[in-house]
Amino acid sequence: MSAPSFPAALPLVPPQFTTSPRDTAALEALAAQARADLERINVPPAAWMLPDTSATGEAPVLDVLVAGAGMCGQTAAFALRREGVTNIRVIDRAARGEEGPWGTYARMLTLRSPKQVGGPELGVPSLSFRAWYEAQHGAEGWQALHKIGRIDWRDYLLWVRDTAGLPVANGVALHSVSHLENGRLLALELQGPGGRRETVRARQLVLALGRDGSGAARWPEFPSLRRGDPHAAGRVFHSADAIDFPGLAGRRIGVLGAGASAFDNAGSALEAGAAQVQLFARRTHLPQVNKSKAASSHGFLRGFEGLDDARKWRVYTYIFDEQVPPPWESVRRCDAHDAFTLRLGTPWLDVAPDAEGVTVTLPDGGTERFDAVIFGTGFDVDLLDRPEIAPYTARVDTWARHVSPDEARRHPEPARFPYLGPGFELRSRGDGPMGEAEALGRMRLFNWGATMSHGALAGDIPGLAIGATRLAQAIARDLFVEDADRHWTRLQAHEEPELIATRWYTGPRAAA
Repeated sequence: MSAPSFPAALPLVPPQFTTSPRDTAALEALAAQARADLERINVPPAAWMLPDTSATGEAPVLDVLVAGAGMCGQTAAFALRREGVTNIRVIDRAARGEEGPWGTYARMLTLRSPKQVGGPELGVPSLSFRAWYEAQHGAEGWQALHKIGRIDWRDYLLWVRDTAGLPVANGVALHSVSHLENGRLLALELQGPGGRRETVRARQLVLALGRDGSGAARWPEFPSLRRGDPHAAGRVFHSADAIDFPGLAGRRIGVLGAGASAFDNAGSALEAGAAQVQLFARRTHLPQVNKSKAASSHGFLRGFEGLDDARKWRVYTYIFDEQVPPPWESVRRCDAHDAFTLRLGTPWLDVAPDAEGVTVTLPDGGTERFDAVIFGTGFDVDLLDRPEIAPYTARVDTWARHVSPDEARRHPEPARFPYLGPGFELRSRGDGPMGEAEALGRMRLFNWGATMSHGALAGDIPGLAIGATRLAQAIARDLFVEDADRHWTRLQAHEEPELIATRWYTGPRAAA
């Protein structure tokens, strides 16, 4: 396909960088201010939860386990603390600083979102990214900033975690989930360093396992490609894999996909000195408009969950069908290199790795030979791929059951999204083993898999604060309702005399 014509002069790309210089003293001063601000608004408030134990007397029982301490899990934990739910534990399988994509497989220079975006600070100005950046680089530095650097965002999230006092157990993964007492409690098997196992009991579980936490990386199927093929190791990658880009210097690289991850991986290979990078897409033109931007207003983000199923389905199948274009900065990052070629309208029919490289078969019957290939094909949503909750996944309600069979066939991926309740809780398809539905209702999915039911509240930064607050308030409400009779007993037992400092004090019993 011939290349499109361009204007005589494209606008300059603003300066971009992944990280900026750190000013430790300035950040310590800002952290002290933020902690004082949290104290001024009484965060966290007094704990109100009543201790719980299992029927066998084993204690303690967590009120909430948050599995995943990336952007979503961390913000969910902060929102729970703001609701006075403090008997929680937050775990992440990754080392500190490697939670989420920012320091690992994300390869963009800057975030896609505008720099003014908020979320992890939950409305506390001194915890905002702008406050964090201005403390180090001043108001002038903020005005000059184009978009937030990827590593700056990672470091900012860690600073918020430390400042807000959110302890995270790193190197600890959620291994499996089962239930006790007819589903009233969840038994959560955790795997820590060295493979050490422990089982904890919790009343609620937040599954904040990241972009792949509702499924897995999407690997396209090709006749000659097997995942376990030893020739594929080190030659065939998904964009979420660890890739030694310096090792690609002087090599010919093929990239499949037309989204942000495809262009970002192509750009990383080019900057590492790849001799040639060809990016292939089946579409004859790149998507031009990011429709999801029109779905990011506060009204949309707050109101979407209240829509009927037909309107929800209409909105997100349309957005998914339109697809999201790559950021223009990512495209220009690649176009800046003579070694880059974009081949639109050219899908791959086969991928065949061997001892020397990878052969890609094209629709015209020809082939291309590469030293390595990268699939920039994103992530699928299918809870059947999640081993942590394997005993339950076959029974999880999905959108396929809430639309017509024809619609489910037309849009197979949206149909696989879980059909969540108003507090992000998983729902059961129907009658199942004793306690299964109750147990599923105690598992809250707080990642991309929530999108069909709640909108982009658990993964995209603009909706993060709304989503985390909704999640935390739903958990607090459900825990209170569950303990209503115990709270009634505590209410009756409450005796704090108000008039003891007056001459009218007669004692609470006499007044009654």
